[in-house]
Amino acid sequence: MVQLPEDKTLRKLYGNQTIKPQKKRYQELSLLFQKKFPGPEKTLFFSTPGRIEIGGNHTDHNRGKILAGAVNLDSIAAVSKNNSNKIIFYSEEFKKPFQVDLNQLEKKKSEEGSTTSLIRGIAHKLKKSGHSLGGFNGYMTSSVIIGSGLSSSASVEVLIGTIFNTLFNQNKISPLEIAMVGQYAENSYFNKPCGLMDQITCSVGGIITIDFKNPKKPNLKKINYDFNSNGFAVLIVNTGDSHANLTDDYAAIQSEMKKIARKLGGQVMRDITKKDLLKNLAKIRSQTGDRALLRALHFFQENQRVTAEVKALQNNDFDQFLNLVSESGNSSFKFLQNCYSPKDFNHQSIPLALALTEMFIKNTGEGACRVHGGGFAGTIQVFLPLKQIKAYKQFLSPFLGKNAIWELQIRSFGSSCLSSQ
Repeated sequence: MVQLPEDKTLRKLYGNQTIKPQKKRYQELSLLFQKKFPGPEKTLFFSTPGRIEIGGNHTDHNRGKILAGAVNLDSIAAVSKNNSNKIIFYSEEFKKPFQVDLNQLEKKKSEEGSTTSLIRGIAHKLKKSGHSLGGFNGYMTSSVIIGSGLSSSASVEVLIGTIFNTLFNQNKISPLEIAMVGQYAENSYFNKPCGLMDQITCSVGGIITIDFKNPKKPNLKKINYDFNSNGFAVLIVNTGDSHANLTDDYAAIQSEMKKIARKLGGQVMRDITKKDLLKNLAKIRSQTGDRALLRALHFFQENQRVTAEVKALQNNDFDQFLNLVSESGNSSFKFLQNCYSPKDFNHQSIPLALALTEMFIKNTGEGACRVHGGGFAGTIQVFLPLKQIKAYKQFLSPFLGKNAIWELQIRSFGSSCLSSQ
């Protein structure tokens, strides 16, 4: 039995302007699902947003502060129980389904880096935490483009967690726990180091600031702000280079920060102070190297910026907010050093996109830009007046292509089941 999401539900997620293509999208998903799983079982629809990082570049993994927002690009799935102990889950991008036997939840080395590993890891963590499991059939499609810096993996992880929560746990698992389960699967089963920002933002929705000082109980706060109402749009620009083979670069950032912390008696950067670092800088420099020290300095400054960015948005001081975005980008480039890989200095697509964007902003007089997300390759983030978007696309398209720029909207709702049960 198939009942597509209601129009009012779709408007909440996507806005009135995009409801028609979204209705078509869910209709096509329903047909794909029914083709693979014909039968009378009730079909439920789920949606989990992608996310943007607004402030707090590479701070969450050392228990810092971040500012992030869920966006109107999402992963969606059609799902039904199959009354077995097996999960059969298709994705539009793959011919074969991801399959997991819930009787076999131990990690499999051969699955690392796959969606199957994420499903198995999520199920393992949920079972270990005392939650219920069961088999289901599913079909997923996503507008959260892989490699876009919008956290396609976290979106899928939270989507799977939400399915288990809805089908077998009466929605009793909190959005925060679903996020933590997703992070566990990515760290332990997928074998990729990551913080918790991505999963929490996808799970909770809206613009949120998170303080990870206590990683078991992060302090979350929603920020009520609409960039469009202030005459601005947030853009993500695909610079063209791939994230492939960059895991070591990402891992080095958090490991170097933790190395600094350990030298000063802590485990992570949040355990020490900027004063501690400056007092002992000369002594530990030869032990850690200059890059680690610069990344540690970035951590302290970026943490302060997040607090200031939140205050600026709450006070509707958008000029100050843009100044802070620019400062964040400057710090990421000079101190964090995640705008291109040192292993391949001939490819610097992010610095090139930033240089061109700064030229455009200087000529028009309004806006800000910074590296987005993990960095090294992938995307930059740009805040521009709505009236300048067309000109910006015309300016940048000869260098990066016509489809390189995505204009995003903040989505107020996190991961959700869109069907009544």
